Amino acid sequence: MRGIGRHLNRRLEVWRETTTDDGAGGQETIVAKVATVRGKVDQPSPTERLIAQQSGSRHSHNIYLAPRANVRRGDELRGTDALGNAQRFRVQSVVQPSTPVYSKALVELTQSQPEG
Repeated sequence: MRGIGRHLNRRLEVWRETTTDDGAGGQETIVAKVATVRGKVDQPSPTERLIAQQSGSRHSHNIYLAPRANVRRGDELRGTDALGNAQRFRVQSVVQPSTPVYSKALVELTQSQPEG
């Protein structure tokens, strides 16, 4: 899969839980936007779905990314589909082939709603 960039047809915001000092000696956890990445959202193969189901995973989509995309397990990816519906995906894991020409995030679709 050389030249993955031309296949990355969607912009996705990366949201991540971050712990910050609350100014009173404690800490608070917030969810903050940390990056915007390009990606390609696909359905998993039947084999991937079977493996996910057997392991109790909620793997609903694969998102292909540039190999150095700042995306990790637990992140939320937010964007819109081709029809303008808002989508949120929870990242279950991120893997790369032995030659890092792309990263593949195994995700669960957590929200999809029409805009407006």
